Amino acid sequence: MKSESKESPKNTNPEHTEGPVATAIEEQTAKLPSDIFLWAGLGTLATAAAAFAAGKKHEALLIGQWAAPILILGMYNKLVKVEGHE
Repeated sequence: MKSESKESPKNTNPEHTEGPVATAIEEQTAKLPSDIFLWAGLGTLATAAAAFAAGKKHEALLIGQWAAPILILGMYNKLVKVEGHE
């Protein structure tokens, strides 16, 4: 059996590195708690449900679609915190 290393993988393509903008964004988003994205996603779903119950179907559909991108951003945030960038 091979013993697996817990180290994060090195950049296999040394010619491809992240630019200063991507690095700055990752540094800033890493400061945010991951729970913010979870609660924001759940909040949009609750707001969409309330709008739908109030008879505002189109607004509810619009707001309800925000949940997936917010949760994906939360997953990205968590990944950057755990694995680091590059």
